[in-house]
Amino acid sequence: MSFEKITEQESRYNNLEKMSLKEVLTSINKEDKTVPLAIERIIPQIEKLVEAIVDKMLSGGRLFYIGAGTSGRLGIVDASECPPTFGIPYGLVIGVIAGGEKAITNAVEFAEDSEENGWQDLQSYGVTDKDCVIGIAASGTTPYVISALKECKTNKIITGCITNNPGSPLSNVADFAIEVEVGPEFITGSTRMKSGTSQKLVLNMLSTSIMLQLGRVEGNKMVHMQLTNEKLVDRGVKMVMEQLKLDDYNKAKELLLQFGTVKKTVERHAQY
Repeated sequence: MSFEKITEQESRYNNLEKMSLKEVLTSINKEDKTVPLAIERIIPQIEKLVEAIVDKMLSGGRLFYIGAGTSGRLGIVDASECPPTFGIPYGLVIGVIAGGEKAITNAVEFAEDSEENGWQDLQSYGVTDKDCVIGIAASGTTPYVISALKECKTNKIITGCITNNPGSPLSNVADFAIEVEVGPEFITGSTRMKSGTSQKLVLNMLSTSIMLQLGRVEGNKMVHMQLTNEKLVDRGVKMVMEQLKLDDYNKAKELLLQFGTVKKTVERHAQY
């Protein structure tokens, strides 16, 4: 069944090379402003996917993102930021990209066209029906992603997708389809632009709301964050000072470094 690829439609702008620099920047910004509004319309669908993922993760499951090119890279970025931000173990949220690690920084020719490698790459992590898999593809036609989700369905693994073309083959195989209609790109077909921006925003919403449901944030603070640099240590010290009503920065820092996270520091200090 054919469908219209909105992501491949002609740009609303033409003669881009003849635009002034200000016109280019203003036009890109104008298009970008439409992305959050497109996402706003599908929040109910995002909510349903989050609920399904949380249920699985509370039962010991993992979350996988799988994609190719820009979509795959965005999934890897979101997955890689979850452990330091929320203090979860590495391997609980996993990003998988067509072409492997090399594809994170370099295009791997025809990697997205494989109908076998997607499922094989998921199997290398021992994916099971305890897990959830989200396929990311602006076009919704990427064979690597579609075939992986088909195999997931065969193996009773819950799936979601993030795409920018409604009614795509990817949407049709996913249990929970997130379809963000952002319209034609500023440069015709350049889905790293609005489509990529929409995927990043949706991924932010997914991982943040999931981690909130899993208790990895208290108040509005990242109380489980890893202390991987001085900026984060300083942030943690200030959080400890606030929660324990301490005026001594050095004492708060000593306690934080002793116990490792803001959460543990506050809990242990309360025991004394």
